[in-house]
Amino acid sequence: MEMRTTDRTLDLGLATPSLSLTARMMLALGNVASIWRAIRNRREINYLNELNDSQLRDIGLTRQDLNAALTTSTFFGDPSGHLTNSARRCTRSSAVSSFRG
Repeated sequence: MEMRTTDRTLDLGLATPSLSLTARMMLALGNVASIWRAIRNRREINYLNELNDSQLRDIGLTRQDLNAALTTSTFFGDPSGHLTNSARRCTRSSAVSSFRG
């Protein structure tokens, strides 16, 4: 007695569902909003450059922080995250030094 097994495979592939027009528009608007936010924040950092060193120190930043934020981010990248991290580091280090002193 001979037994045969026939394997059948159906190749469906992994088709990715296409996004609806609304979803594509929302995605595009989100990207435009991100780019606009990055450009606006870059302009605001340039305004911060007009402050003197004492004023910058009051908000927990240095002129080097401003320059680093502008030079380390890409043109469409948002440099504000770098300044936020710099100000937090400054706040933590001043809190530690005042605690010790």
